Amino acid sequence: MPMQDDEAYMAMALAEARKAYDLGEVPIGAVLVDNESGAVVSAGHNLRETELDGTAHAEMEAIRKGCKKLGRWRLSGTTLYVTIEPCAMCAGALVNSRVDRLVYGSLDMKAGAVHSIFNIVNHKLLNHRMEVTDGIMADQCRQIMKDFFAMRRKQNKEKKGRNA
Repeated sequence: MPMQDDEAYMAMALAEARKAYDLGEVPIGAVLVDNESGAVVSAGHNLRETELDGTAHAEMEAIRKGCKKLGRWRLSGTTLYVTIEPCAMCAGALVNSRVDRLVYGSLDMKAGAVHSIFNIVNHKLLNHRMEVTDGIMADQCRQIMKDFFAMRRKQNKEKKGRNA
């Protein structure tokens, strides 16, 4: 799969992030792509609040759907595109699912487990490592998060004002 396609797939992941935003979820989106055909295997967005499930992260949703669609737990031959650097849980799931490549938009300095805090996906003691490309459409990926949390702060401020 040519690298120039990275922006097209990241745009799809951003569309998933917008779905999460519209649901009031932290706007992170993910798209799983077959490396050989370039076909989208699955997509997901955060659903923690909606599903009342702390594991319902965008990456986990895309991985679960991808495994079901392909009929296997090994996702070798795939690339996962995600708008924000995966957390420790999601990075571990990528390793355990044998994803070949991870492409993400923006760093997560509070919970990132690829470059920011940990490097789980390429830890020398784990049995699987993957290629990582970061910074694809980073500004757009970062901006949707900023917009979401600005909206949340405004809502909380308004709520406090009504309750005062």
